[in-house]
Amino acid sequence: MTETIAIDTVMRALADPTRRAVFERIVGCDEITVAELTQGSGVTQGAVSQHLKALKQAGLVAERPEGRKVYYRAEPGGLEPLADWMSHYSLFWRQRFANLRTLLKEIDP
Repeated sequence: MTETIAIDTVMRALADPTRRAVFERIVGCDEITVAELTQGSGVTQGAVSQHLKALKQAGLVAERPEGRKVYYRAEPGGLEPLADWMSHYSLFWRQRFANLRTLLKEIDP
């Protein structure tokens, strides 16, 4: 049950395109501040903070306070529930694509 909750939380967090863009910027850096994330994003600092809160709750980012700044970094295990869920279906899709490949060869040798 908790695994399902984790998958739902990660999927919900990454479903929003702006939040996904924030996450991708974080992944591209070692660490980054809210101010740096806000620059050039077209999103207010308050909105970026809300997106960071959702990403943190989903386990996708971690924060490190230093003085008046907070640095965010990608959390390596954050995507694990989603990767596990997808790997469960990879065998299903591999078999379907193999069947399709066979059918296409039969139709057009």
